[in-house]
Amino acid sequence: MCGISGMFSSPDDSVVNQMVKILAHRGPDGSGVWSDEVISLGHNRLSIVDIHGSQQPIIGNSSTVLIANGEIYNHLDLRSKLKYNWKTSGDSEVILALHEKYAKDVAKVGDINHTDWVKQLNGMFSFALWDSEHRELILARDSLGIKPLVRTIIDGSLLFASEIKAFHAHELYQPVIDEPALALRLAWEYCLDSSTLIENVHQVRPGTVEVWRENATGQPYLHSVTSFERQQLNPVATWNPDLEAKSLLESFTYSVQERLMADVPVGIVLSGGLDSSLVAAVASDAAMRESKPVPACWTVAESEDNPDWIAAEEVASTLDLQHHTKVMSEDGFVKDIPKLAYYGEDLDVSVLFFQPLFKEMQKHVKVGLCGQGADELHAGYPRYKSLTNHSEVVNSRLNQIDGSITKPIINRNLPIDSCWYSNSLLPEDYTNNLEQFLDFELERGQLSNFQLRLVDRHSMANSLEVRVPFLGQQHRQHSYRLPEKWRLPSDGLEKAALRSAARLTKLPRSITDRPKLPAGTATSPNQLRQFLGEFSYLSNSIAQKYTKFSKLLNNQPDMAIGLGLLEALHINQPLHSRTNFSIESLIDEVIA
Repeated sequence: MCGISGMFSSPDDSVVNQMVKILAHRGPDGSGVWSDEVISLGHNRLSIVDIHGSQQPIIGNSSTVLIANGEIYNHLDLRSKLKYNWKTSGDSEVILALHEKYAKDVAKVGDINHTDWVKQLNGMFSFALWDSEHRELILARDSLGIKPLVRTIIDGSLLFASEIKAFHAHELYQPVIDEPALALRLAWEYCLDSSTLIENVHQVRPGTVEVWRENATGQPYLHSVTSFERQQLNPVATWNPDLEAKSLLESFTYSVQERLMADVPVGIVLSGGLDSSLVAAVASDAAMRESKPVPACWTVAESEDNPDWIAAEEVASTLDLQHHTKVMSEDGFVKDIPKLAYYGEDLDVSVLFFQPLFKEMQKHVKVGLCGQGADELHAGYPRYKSLTNHSEVVNSRLNQIDGSITKPIINRNLPIDSCWYSNSLLPEDYTNNLEQFLDFELERGQLSNFQLRLVDRHSMANSLEVRVPFLGQQHRQHSYRLPEKWRLPSDGLEKAALRSAARLTKLPRSITDRPKLPAGTATSPNQLRQFLGEFSYLSNSIAQKYTKFSKLLNNQPDMAIGLGLLEALHINQPLHSRTNFSIESLIDEVIA
């Protein structure tokens, strides 16, 4: 797990070195910069596999250089099949080896469909590979966008990094709020497609390979974009739990086993909900089977009588797991909300438990397993029960935003470019049935731009790698086949098939039959309520400043405060260059 950064075309080593410094939280175990006259590549390393080797950037055997972030779970299998002069025993080098195998006998790399080799990688990853012989930069991101990669062009150079904040390293970087992206973020509750909240800063689309080159005048341009995987459900007509619950569980078990790959201690994020509890049950059994240390688990909540806390204790006791718990301090989370906003790179202020949770875990382990992704695969969220109502809510929010911003959205006239995947993001185009809507959320941002972003940014803020076994290839493909009634039955609890699989484990029925609760508000409802009440005057001031959004922001005080902190910390002056900060001073700065 790492942080990557770079500058293509007219590179400046001082800029890339500063990008590396800004992303130091993503990799405190080492850093490096490599450059030539065309490109500069930077890397921050969190050592997980091949702890004492695998320093990056890695120089390949055929005029190539690599920086990579994430884990390749099938790297040992790939190593056994590839003839290559290996320099490390880590997982990232297989990317260089695959590229060389597919490129060495071709006169021009551009003749190769790079997806032919990238799609062989099983894992969570983003990487930049520079081929100096063929003068091209390859940017790629895993199929679900578990690992981030953003890019922008500044003064004729392409800058790319794991996090947007790295672009502050360039003195000409002048961030501006992207109003259409903000409108859709407020309406849908997450950024959509490859947008970010900053103008001209875009994400590399999950499941794609981008090839960048220089034109005749030395300017960077996007030569090609190819896809190696798109997410789409393929439900079968019938599903028999007596016959198939076991295979569903086996697919998940395989994903968990893959994610136990580490040369460092592994822990479990345990909320007490079905998803994290199933991770704990399967991981503990898998570890014992493979004679590996059984992972301990961590729980954070605002009080010991919190329902999540009580459920987590029951799971840990049933499975005989070492259980670390922490009660959130009332003043601590308010003090840390600016950090939450800075590292999260979004409007989130309600996920208060992430920072103290990951901070506690990092004291003991470098890798965590969590239950993210299960709700998207198995239809766990309340909105899935009434798509018509959800569509009306989204439209209502859009109608509360100034028409000058929403006109291209409402008219289905968004410009299809590197940011938007289609010209329409109206909810009625994607909420006709559950299958269609789940496809939309998997592909258009709910998972990659919200849930996975939260986990990545806040875990890496604490130099902790978090893995998501529900999104493993085997379990994902098995889950895509489930009929609707086994995701969301009309007469029972959500995630019906997954619950059937969970009942085959040691988990008690009180956990396998526990209803879904919203993670943020369930973990710290009183603290969140108190916070919004205490700082309501600030949210009102932010709403008044953003006149085009004021009507909607008045109804979403948490989003208003998040927007104010985003402007202060990502537009005005980043946190890493500040010495003193508080919620009040940051918001006052924005509304002054």
